[in-house]
Amino acid sequence: MIEKFKTLFVVKSSLSSLYLALTIPLPFISIEQLKIPSIIIFALGLYLIINITSDYVETCSDKISYKSSFISKFLGKKNWEISWKDIKLIKSLPTSQGSKVYYFNTFQGDNFLVPQRVENFEKFLLIVTTNTGIATDEISYISPLWTYKLLTLLSVLMIIGELIAFLD
Repeated sequence: MIEKFKTLFVVKSSLSSLYLALTIPLPFISIEQLKIPSIIIFALGLYLIINITSDYVETCSDKISYKSSFISKFLGKKNWEISWKDIKLIKSLPTSQGSKVYYFNTFQGDNFLVPQRVENFEKFLLIVTTNTGIATDEISYISPLWTYKLLTLLSVLMIIGELIAFLD
């Protein structure tokens, strides 16, 4: 059975709301000759943000696959696919922010980043453990979910502030 794990909604909403908070004022403050191009570029940017946050992971009894959108591929993010039997171990590396990222390490010596921003993360980890026999108890989201929620809240407050300033 194929299971699909999409990017977390809080990740999508935090990035989209931050983009909106930072760019909504631009069409309004641009000079008259640039209003139409700035609106077009604003819409294009919003499309790009939504598109690049639409990557997902698929699992089945034979393999795990990471599928990225066309825009993500254009920007250098690659699709990958690993047979469960090819995964030797999951190794961790610290990040500069004090968190950890994890990699699937294969018998061929390849490393693939373990997706840590997917919906139903616990179910995803259970599928990984079931198919590889590797314990995933220590793997968690790369950032606490409250950080994405806080970013979304701050972005929404910025948007509200911009609307109030514009309407006055």
